[in-house]
Amino acid sequence: MLPFGPPGQEFLDDALRLLKEWFGDAKEIRRTLHISDAEHAALTERIKVASDVFQLIPEVRRADGNTQIRVRTADGGTINAGAVALAARIEAAYQAVTGR
Repeated sequence: MLPFGPPGQEFLDDALRLLKEWFGDAKEIRRTLHISDAEHAALTERIKVASDVFQLIPEVRRADGNTQIRVRTADGGTINAGAVALAARIEAAYQAVTGR
């Protein structure tokens, strides 16, 4: 299990290499998905469940036919292993919802 303390830049770089469609910096990681309204609704429900586990509240919004997701810590500090793990769970939920 990964520690939940503040990671260094190497940790963030490694995480973003694994989460290929995610982008970010030390404060947040984000992803834009081109999915339907129905897929957005299903994904949002799965994100709610996963975010409770990590005690994080990702920002999920619908704009211009896209779903935009932003994950950061509640205190606005440096992203941690929990935020990265949540992004990985969101990615898995996206794949399950869309079959991609």
